[in-house]
Amino acid sequence: MPRVLLIEDDPSVREGVELGLRRRGHEVRAAETGEAGLAALKTFQPELVLLDLMLPGINGVQVCTRIRETSQLPIIMLTARGDDFDVVIGLEAGADDYIVKPARTEVIEARIRAVLRRLAEPAGRPGLEFHGELALDRAGLTAAKSGERLPLAPSELKLLLHLAASPEQVFSRQQLLESVWEHSYHGDARLVDACVRRLRHKVEDVPGSPRYIQTVRGFGYRFGPLR
Repeated sequence: MPRVLLIEDDPSVREGVELGLRRRGHEVRAAETGEAGLAALKTFQPELVLLDLMLPGINGVQVCTRIRETSQLPIIMLTARGDDFDVVIGLEAGADDYIVKPARTEVIEARIRAVLRRLAEPAGRPGLEFHGELALDRAGLTAAKSGERLPLAPSELKLLLHLAASPEQVFSRQQLLESVWEHSYHGDARLVDACVRRLRHKVEDVPGSPRYIQTVRGFGYRFGPLR
């Protein structure tokens, strides 16, 4: 079972989540501040981070930003304010998903498994493929542009591979939520939009005029055709 770093300042939430995940076989390290969580990253070496959005001192968004400076470790945000603007800021900072508190252990476990599957399951056919300056290695789960490997978070890589598997096909946000994030219910389109914005900044020469990840107004997104 994957090692999980839990960064949460609310004692009742922290203890409940930690106990629930331990019972399911996870090795868990808990921290109550952003500073303590960043320190634990170096010694614990987790495979996934559960990160509270509202932390004292260094908040969750700042922690997420610092992690993304050096690592593409999967990050799931925990928030008590699912419809708040701060969620969008957290997603823009690089979080792969978010969970609204309080949440049952089985819900948290399902999200953890879904995020980690994005690292383990190639989307579409295996092998190396080229799209303009982009090289996608589905077997190795990597993407490169002009020979340089792109630092893509799990959700960004899965989204890119999914779109590129069907060039010119238009996908609605709900279809992408179901395929990439495995949200079978009517999910939050902000996950998709935030991930697209992050991906464009890494993939496109001019993010505001994308060649690869294109918007189809009123419908969703598609990959190419390149212009």
